[in-house]
Amino acid sequence: MLIDLHSHTWPRSHDSVLNPDDLIVRAKAAGLDAIVFTEHDTVWDYKSIEELRAKHNFLVLAGVEISTDDGHILTFGIDKYVFGMHRSKELASYVEKVDGAMVAAHPYRRQMPWFSRNDDEYKAALEKASRNPAYQYVRGLEELNGRGSDKENEFSRRLADMMQLPGTGGTDSHAISDVGKCATYFEADIRDERELIEAIKSGRFYAVDMRSGKPVPARALPSEA
Repeated sequence: MLIDLHSHTWPRSHDSVLNPDDLIVRAKAAGLDAIVFTEHDTVWDYKSIEELRAKHNFLVLAGVEISTDDGHILTFGIDKYVFGMHRSKELASYVEKVDGAMVAAHPYRRQMPWFSRNDDEYKAALEKASRNPAYQYVRGLEELNGRGSDKENEFSRRLADMMQLPGTGGTDSHAISDVGKCATYFEADIRDERELIEAIKSGRFYAVDMRSGKPVPARALPSEA
């Protein structure tokens, strides 16, 4: 299945100009099998998500992008924002209690060096990023962000390789032009949020650049136990 794990709609995300209905229509046209609404620090209610699914006959799932002191975290499984989640350790504790999952969004932000004089400096930046306190809790890194440049996504990809974490793809859509650029391929059939969480925990997924038409995994999927 091809699922966009990272998208924003207005008015739940103040910086988006995307209407939820328009986002879904464009996602279907782009060939996606599902889309996840991950508003900034705001959780969709289940009834609204169910209504959108029925209206469009399309799998719409709910997550949330939590802003933490250690960066933005795509979080799946929580049903409300709790004060203290801006600290990644407390966010992870709450996610664990509800048996959820976390993925680091656009890890290049505030970690990638814009200017490095040599490869040693670049590698030092990767090493420093790998020690981000939040990353001990995540199940993957967003190695392909639809709004990120090739240079930025390359940093995320190299960081995922260094940390031996699987990489996801998400458009980080805020406008119609963002939709359909990339996605995450899952081997499992996913029908709801719980199955999405289990699929993320399995590690059996990879980022897909839909612009290139080459859905090739960046690294081998883990073998079955």
